[in-house]
Amino acid sequence: MKKIFLSLFSLFIFSIAVNAQKIVPAKWSWSFSKANPAVGQTVDIIFKVSIIDDWYLYSSDFSEDLGPTVTSIKLNPNSSFEAVGGLKAINPSKKFDKEIWNGEYTYFKHNAEFRQTVKVLKEKLLVDGAYTSQSCSDITGQCVMVSGVFKLESASTEKKKTEEVALKTEQTPQDTLATKSTAKDTAVAVTSTPLVDSTSAPKEEISETSTPAVPEQSLFAFFWVAFGAGLLALLTPCVYPLIPMTVSFFTKQKGGRKLAFLYGFSIVAIYVLFGTLIAALAGPGFANWLSTHWFPNLLFFVIFVFFGISFLGWFEIVLPSDFVNKIDAQSDRGGIIGVFFMAFTLVLVSFSCTGPVAGSILIASAQGEIIKPVIGMLGFSLAFAIPFTLFAIFPQWLKNLPKSGGWMNSVKVILGFLELALALKFLSTADQVYHWGILDREVYLALWIVIFSLIGFYLLGKIQLPHDSKTEKVNVPRMLLAILVFAFVVYMIPGMFGAPLKALSGWLPPLTTQDFVSSGAGKVEETADAGFPAKPKYSEFLTLPHGIKGFFDYEEAVAYAKKVNKPIFIDFTGHGCVNCRKMEENVWSHPEVLKRLKEDYVVVALYVDDKSELPKEKWYISKDDGQEKTSMGDQNLDFQIVRFNGNAQPYYCLVNPNDDKGTLATPKAFDSNVDNFIAFLEEGKAKFAAK
Repeated sequence: MKKIFLSLFSLFIFSIAVNAQKIVPAKWSWSFSKANPAVGQTVDIIFKVSIIDDWYLYSSDFSEDLGPTVTSIKLNPNSSFEAVGGLKAINPSKKFDKEIWNGEYTYFKHNAEFRQTVKVLKEKLLVDGAYTSQSCSDITGQCVMVSGVFKLESASTEKKKTEEVALKTEQTPQDTLATKSTAKDTAVAVTSTPLVDSTSAPKEEISETSTPAVPEQSLFAFFWVAFGAGLLALLTPCVYPLIPMTVSFFTKQKGGRKLAFLYGFSIVAIYVLFGTLIAALAGPGFANWLSTHWFPNLLFFVIFVFFGISFLGWFEIVLPSDFVNKIDAQSDRGGIIGVFFMAFTLVLVSFSCTGPVAGSILIASAQGEIIKPVIGMLGFSLAFAIPFTLFAIFPQWLKNLPKSGGWMNSVKVILGFLELALALKFLSTADQVYHWGILDREVYLALWIVIFSLIGFYLLGKIQLPHDSKTEKVNVPRMLLAILVFAFVVYMIPGMFGAPLKALSGWLPPLTTQDFVSSGAGKVEETADAGFPAKPKYSEFLTLPHGIKGFFDYEEAVAYAKKVNKPIFIDFTGHGCVNCRKMEENVWSHPEVLKRLKEDYVVVALYVDDKSELPKEKWYISKDDGQEKTSMGDQNLDFQIVRFNGNAQPYYCLVNPNDDKGTLATPKAFDSNVDNFIAFLEEGKAKFAAK
């Protein structure tokens, strides 16, 4: 019900954005840290941003080359001050994005603060300038470019007023926001719109992917993953045989059922305590370091390999026997304390089987949100504790349990193979961040294909490892599991030749790391392009995906479209637009979409956040906000606002090159439904043909 409500609510908000076109997700204000600073003193200009719920603002302290637009402040120089140092972001959150940017960036949720220090040179201090930033939505995936001007004067001449600056926003994942400002006062409020980035977490949270998922949903899913891991651990040979032994103890005790509940609660408490300790250690900064730095990722890779080969039977991980015996002795004390230590003994005795599984959950959770270790251990321990408790209450159920045997070691071995497969993800992360080039996509896939093939052969009894019982016959469950595993292997094989394997996109290195891509993978037959320029404007640093031939300058695209008599597909996009990349990867890549883009339209990609400065003769004053537009991005955004009344990206418009008014179909924002996008393109094509 909750998911349905969230979906309907998101749809409602999105429909408002589509109709309203303009988004105002944040308000800017500014002031001096001192009301009337003396000559020779330094003073901070404090910029504060109030950000509405479900939006975030990119900070100023990460690499501009990553992709998203960093917040920047430009001061207009005058004789009353000089700048001291650069712009400082105050306590932003950090996130490492693997899927889109492959790097770390910083951001703010709810409220942001930036400071710029200046030295006072004259009694009457006057500071003015402009700001640029990008704000994005966690829910709709829209992003907005935010730009505006500000003006501050020292207290003797300062007017105590605040004036709002209306920003231009659109209804798409990378919204570009322009500001209308008369900037006459001490503080100015500005409205901006955020992009739907992977940062849907609260300020103290760190998420891993760039998805518009709600944090509660990811925690909910993680709980059930951990719960499933607990069930698997329960079936291992270190744990399963302990169930009847433990149950028989409680059935002989007075008040056995109450003690059984206490026993189960103690198991949960012990594991959750470990999770809480991890959470206390793994604050946001530490978690980010864990997820991005080469050392912890290589360490986790080694640990997972160590766990994996242990499960395969090479050696066994055990705790010191003296320590285990001392804890076990405490369980003889009886009462509540005795039951607790009995639970503690179970945790320690089963460590050789549960340690690698629980450790894997803790490692995964330590790289995510701060509460994940607690949630993970809660899910794991509940799956672990519930059977012990239930069998103690209903001992007659023991008769229906399968007998201990070789099948439990099979579970352990399969877990070992999975640990080896998961280990590669940590090595891949370090490899991508530091560009070592040792685990490219095809190498990663080859290893996974081999590992999962070995699982399939093992299930069929073709491979035997230490501690395995000889498999005389393959039962039906093993056969069905083998079918699923081999089907997964077959699915991965085309990836060796460049198939995108979208279901595994979050696990695999990017396709750009693959050395060999089949000439037919994702390709659409090219058609002859009469008179297409050998080198379109800006093609030396801008490209279109999937081999599409197109333009990055609207006037050049119009001239060519008139020549070949085709409609124009305008792609309002941005370097920092996450949903723009998702549309290109998941919708544009579809053969039917790609065929239409290549054959039926002249494609022009207009980047609204590109900082390339244009020749001075091309500068102009905008009719919309009265500001001078000097860069390619500023002019593209202004064109989107003035012509199509929008300021968010992605935003797709179909136009007739012979008509400078209107569109051939209702402009489309982010929509991952391929059929909808095909219908959009077909509508534009049909209306162009009818004119």
